[in-house]
Amino acid sequence: MTQLLTHWVETGGIIAVLLLMTIESCGIPFPSEVIMPVAGFLAATGKLDPVAAVAAGATGNLLGSLLAYGIAAKWGEPFLLGPGRRVGIRKHHVEIADRWFERFGLPSVFFGRMLPVVRTYISFPAGLARVSLVPFGVLTFVGAVPWCIALTFAGYKLGENWENVAHPVTLAAIAIALMVAAGLVVWFARGRQGPKS
Repeated sequence: MTQLLTHWVETGGIIAVLLLMTIESCGIPFPSEVIMPVAGFLAATGKLDPVAAVAAGATGNLLGSLLAYGIAAKWGEPFLLGPGRRVGIRKHHVEIADRWFERFGLPSVFFGRMLPVVRTYISFPAGLARVSLVPFGVLTFVGAVPWCIALTFAGYKLGENWENVAHPVTLAAIAIALMVAAGLVVWFARGRQGPKS
């Protein structure tokens, strides 16, 4: 998979980044931890513009997320766990994203973009809940930008060693997501307590 994605990005350039990130955000497991660092490496060699690569990655994330949202909103979970299984969507993927969305609501669309697995599947529970499309789209794009910047920058700096990006970035993303989740839990708990008399 890594070699195939690398070849596609090397031969297809910005268009390949856009299409692959769109596919990933539809729930098909094409890891952005491979796509964007390759784009960063190619930017370091002068074959791609780094700003264009980030823009393509974030735009692809938005397009794929809107498509996933629309599929979930129109056909629901039976479609995701029926035909969706043929493209790699599994019940536990949807369950993880669903729990994250139920716990944190619309803000999870933003923060979920920085959490492995959740970032790929968060659009499905959002679509099932039919959240407002404009805030969903804005939070999706804004949340995708720092993720794409971090991966592209890492690939740019590491050069030919870009393959070393995926594991540490995933660990860092999990740590950040846990801290964000803890902060949201504290914020939510304080809000439920109401003002003190």
